[in-house]
Amino acid sequence: MTQLKARRYTEERIINVLKEGEAGAKVSDLCRKYGMSDATYYNWKAKYFGMTTSDLKKLKFLEHENRRLKQIVGEQALDIRALKDLLSKNF
Repeated sequence: MTQLKARRYTEERIINVLKEGEAGAKVSDLCRKYGMSDATYYNWKAKYFGMTTSDLKKLKFLEHENRRLKQIVGEQALDIRALKDLLSKNF
């Protein structure tokens, strides 16, 4: 059995493919041209449709910032838990 190597497309490339679709190219032709399935195209369309490259950069920045803030909150929750455990012990 032969396995195909999974391709990784950049978000900019995905947006360009979707723009070609918006311009009137057939989905089947785009999928053949870029070596992807119809399902992949429609998944991309659901996630990225209507976005520009600058919107994508803002989205990536916000996702990174959100990840960083969640990490900070998690660390604070661990610190609070440790302090509560320490204070609850009878000396």
